[in-house]
Amino acid sequence: MFLDVVDLRNFYAQPLGIMTRRLLGRAIRARFDNVTNMRVLGLGYATPYLGVFREEAERCLAVMPAAQGVVRWPSAAPTLATLADETLLPFPTASMDRVVAVHALEMTPNAAEMLNEVWRVLAPGGRLLAVVPNRRGVWAQIDTTPFGHGRPFSRGQVVTLLRQALFTPVGWNEALYAPPSRWFLRTAVAWERVGARLSLPFSGALVVEATKQLYRPIPARKPRLAPVLEPALDGRLVGGAAPAG
Repeated sequence: MFLDVVDLRNFYAQPLGIMTRRLLGRAIRARFDNVTNMRVLGLGYATPYLGVFREEAERCLAVMPAAQGVVRWPSAAPTLATLADETLLPFPTASMDRVVAVHALEMTPNAAEMLNEVWRVLAPGGRLLAVVPNRRGVWAQIDTTPFGHGRPFSRGQVVTLLRQALFTPVGWNEALYAPPSRWFLRTAVAWERVGARLSLPFSGALVVEATKQLYRPIPARKPRLAPVLEPALDGRLVGGAAPAG
């Protein structure tokens, strides 16, 4: 179930949310390091992470799900955010080059349908960057942050969901190793460095980059054998002459 957009906005206005935006933003930027002349779409509540793409991309838009609500973005420029059903995006087929989904995949009750719609609007060669709560992390166990709501994922669960929607995972990052508490704000960067260097399994968020498959695989089917008709003798003709007409 989606959080209310007011709760999301308030979280990112707090010190813990500011730290989250900084650390998770680095992981997002590391995957999408160059979007020059590309069309970028943010899905869910991705606006805290879209600012770095605005000057570089050809266009940068945000869609917030109807069940969540929408806020104006950016605040000091013509709005680039809209409200829509996450399974019915208001864009033509193959109209986007990059999609950044934050607070989306774990919140929607229709994850498979949402991914199918993302696949539709992505251009050939387009890529999706999905940020989801890590099932093994502390952040998924505490509901004082948005990452403690909705469905957390393991790596295997994310891979399965993406492949069923015709996406191929091509890269991973992890973020938010520090516990979600204001007591760890000063040491959060150190936690991030140590966690990334040692590949520790308890990060708060998984950041997976996936590319759109262009062709739908067709499973091989076992051939059905047609029955063979064999000639049979008429019993009336065996051992005697045919009866008179």
